[in-house]
Amino acid sequence: MTTLGAVFRPQLPPERLRAIARAADDAGLEELWLWEDCFLEGGISAAAAALAWTERLRVGVGLLPVPLRNVAVTAMEAATLHRLFPGRPVLGVGHGVQDWMGQVGARAESPVTLLREYLGALRALLGGERVTADGRYVKLDGVALDWPPQAPVEILAGATGPRSLRLSGEAADGTILTANTPPEGVQKARRLIDEGRAAASRTDDSHTVVVYLLTATGPGAAARLRAELEAEGAASVPDLGVAGNADAVAKAVQRLADAGADTVILQPTADEPDPEGFIRFTAEEVRPLVP
Repeated sequence: MTTLGAVFRPQLPPERLRAIARAADDAGLEELWLWEDCFLEGGISAAAAALAWTERLRVGVGLLPVPLRNVAVTAMEAATLHRLFPGRPVLGVGHGVQDWMGQVGARAESPVTLLREYLGALRALLGGERVTADGRYVKLDGVALDWPPQAPVEILAGATGPRSLRLSGEAADGTILTANTPPEGVQKARRLIDEGRAAASRTDDSHTVVVYLLTATGPGAAARLRAELEAEGAASVPDLGVAGNADAVAKAVQRLADAGADTVILQPTADEPDPEGFIRFTAEEVRPLVP
């Protein structure tokens, strides 16, 4: 079964999160995803609040930019969330937007090298290992968590380019793809991820692919979708985004699932007029139509 979720976009103020998280939980939404976009809202703090305000909702952070965060701190925070709310957090890490990383003096000369070192250390720390690393970017001296997660947890990686997608297959437990990924792009990403998995001889475990789907519904949906795609410079990409009723959205979700997505997260336009209504639309109208 395809997992279905929705995004709380950080263009909304943090104080809106409580009502939207509760609406998601009440409506039976499977996953609510958050972003740590500079310089809007903190991913871990927002996730902790959303998890505390809800009972069953899984809360994803897609993604935490690794140049901003020491890997030991990320491991501590991830472990804390997983012990407080077992089975409900979903965390992704990635390069971050390079212009933003430059603004804060954290831009890495080799983002792929940093992510490779980071994923190895993070997954080992969360697995309860004592880690010593002397990499180009990640340096740890006998570090171990006193309170690691009590069960295995997945760490996802955000990736777009071929090298990052192969690295995600090799070193992460899943991959997050942006809303600029049409079904054909999901197929290509899956092939590159599988190449990375094969190179690392990772044949016994599964690899979750999460993809965002830019979605507009209700009055003016087509115009809002078109405006956002134009603003992103993606208006000419075929089969990108969807505008319409629940049936149209469910068919777009299915096209991504058929291409290899395990989880599809509906991403409202930045000017969505009714964020709580969008959550209920996803859970109550689209979910029953998605196998």
